[in-house]
Amino acid sequence: MKLDGKRILVTGADGFIGSHLTERLVARGCEVRAFVQYNSLGSWGWLDESPAEVRKALDVFAGDIRDPHGVRTAMTGCDVVLHLAALIAIPYSYHSPQTYVETNVLGTLNVVQAARDLGVARVVHTSTSEVYGTARFVPITEDHPLQGQSPYSASKIGADQIALSFHAAFGTPVTVLRPFNTYGPRQSARAVIPTVISQIAAGAREIRLGALHPTRDFTFVTDTARAFEALAECDAAVGQVVNAGSGFEVSIGDTARTIIELMGREVAIVADEQRLRPQASEVERLWADSERMRRLTGWTPEYGGGEGFRRGLQATVDWFCDPANLARYKTDRYVL
Repeated sequence: MKLDGKRILVTGADGFIGSHLTERLVARGCEVRAFVQYNSLGSWGWLDESPAEVRKALDVFAGDIRDPHGVRTAMTGCDVVLHLAALIAIPYSYHSPQTYVETNVLGTLNVVQAARDLGVARVVHTSTSEVYGTARFVPITEDHPLQGQSPYSASKIGADQIALSFHAAFGTPVTVLRPFNTYGPRQSARAVIPTVISQIAAGAREIRLGALHPTRDFTFVTDTARAFEALAECDAAVGQVVNAGSGFEVSIGDTARTIIELMGREVAIVADEQRLRPQASEVERLWADSERMRRLTGWTPEYGGGEGFRRGLQATVDWFCDPANLARYKTDRYVL
């Protein structure tokens, strides 16, 4: 199925990945309905910063993914749903776990229930590499056991299973995309790469971080957006879980040191206790096997491997170093 000529709903379109994906879809000529979180300011999140031609082309629906009536209204008349709306901050999930169940699990239920009732042709549901927990083997395939090591990851396991159950029980055309540690322009400073860059860009001589030894497979945001497009168009991916990663494993400490090198600063790294996860909740190692994605769709990361990671980091540094962008971040405090 080709996306051209289809009406596409993007939930979470106002967020980090969602805004990049929405802009890509508009650029290729798709008719896009952008589901954004309702707020009294009338803000469309990061879409407020999109080029005027993108904003003009959008059909924006302001609502709440937790409300089944609003979700059904937003989905009416749509052929494809790319479901990204979620709560994703792990530290916030420690003290407000119920809101993660309501948003991630019940929100996904609202999406797949409406998709079933309305006869939507394709749903791509967003998972996360956090559902795997600390790797028992690497690279991590889609057959790796699921381990809920935080309320966030547990809620995403539940959301994934709700989505897949609708395919198994009712034939709802669901695909689950499992991205690994997406990074890039617009990401929240709760994530490690923006945390490092924004602190240095604001003039800090010391950057405050949590654990430095865990490893991650960082995937540049445009590669993740391309993965959504590829899976939405892949009939063979229906009913499947599919990883998307860069194929490159790097520690948090080495990531920070690479950023410091790219930014050309003299900066010390300082341990910050409040940024540490509870010991049993820390995911020690993540490294993606994306072979299923490549085999099904031909997708490969444009920012893969060590060289691609440096290019992606440089693009992210350049964006954050723009004073107008940096001003949006509270660099002097820890953001959940």
